[in-house]
Amino acid sequence: MTEPVEGAATYAAAGVDIVAGELAVDLIKSRLQSTRPEVVGGLGGFAGLFRIDAERLLATSTDGVGTKVAIAQAMDRHDTIGQDLVGMVVDDIVVCGAEPLFMTDYIACGRVVPERIADLVSGIDAGCVLAGCALIGGETAEHPGLLDPDAYDLAGAATGVVRADSLLGPDRVRAGDVVVAMASSGLHANGYSLARHVLLTVNRISLESTADLGEPLGEVLLTPTRIYAKDCLALAAAVEVHALAHVTGGGLSANLDRVLPPGCSATIDRTTWTPAPIFDLIAERGSVAAREMERTFNLGVGMVAVVPPDAADDAVARLTDRGVPAWVAGEISS
Repeated sequence: MTEPVEGAATYAAAGVDIVAGELAVDLIKSRLQSTRPEVVGGLGGFAGLFRIDAERLLATSTDGVGTKVAIAQAMDRHDTIGQDLVGMVVDDIVVCGAEPLFMTDYIACGRVVPERIADLVSGIDAGCVLAGCALIGGETAEHPGLLDPDAYDLAGAATGVVRADSLLGPDRVRAGDVVVAMASSGLHANGYSLARHVLLTVNRISLESTADLGEPLGEVLLTPTRIYAKDCLALAAAVEVHALAHVTGGGLSANLDRVLPPGCSATIDRTTWTPAPIFDLIAERGSVAAREMERTFNLGVGMVAVVPPDAADDAVARLTDRGVPAWVAGEISS
């Protein structure tokens, strides 16, 4: 096994400045003037909420897949990256208890290659099937001179609906609640700039190399994002769920904090699971500090549910029965 390179790799060194991103959000919040009385809550939640009548709210979210597209392009495989897009968008909606209804996509490319575009959209459609929503439209735009001929990026937006009295979130969370973790399928679609920097640029590992992973690195990096929407909705229909948190940028700690009320904190027992080998490979080959790994990657947990203590075992059993590995990972305290 190759020895770790000297010096600690960071997300910032890989080109992603989290602090600058947070400052940009703060500046945006201070400048926004557009609103309507139907808007519920403010910016910063997993989903934006808009009241359509006394009983129902629309929930919406938009996202992309980041530099994971570089892996798809390097492997010339484009039929799975669309599932990543759906997962990143739709599972930000389901955390408030909303059922995803429909999604639209946007593909920007240097040159339209019909077969490639068809593969991308087929992947998005397959993800929508897994999420239980409809792909109802989109846009493909050529940007010659801006993007290389074989380069592309994709983004999407989705809308769902939730009854106002079923809205999940911090208002329902109480001290003593239990955190139920749901396993990720891998890196999902976060942290790829750091992963690529460490594995491909610095250590120059081939995408064909098994790199102590048991299968080619490229296949591991291209593993589609697990989509939790149907499983979370089924869970909320069967047991009492107080909150859900989608573990994306910022990692488990930061995203769980987003659904905690003031005065509450979460204690997570990280001995309750073992992250997949890809996370160890990145940490070792890049000498990436544990804190940097924590705030960059999901580290094996893609979604969490906060439930009352007497519902925890039932929640774990129901998720496991649906094919989602789940376990009690912590608790909420005041």
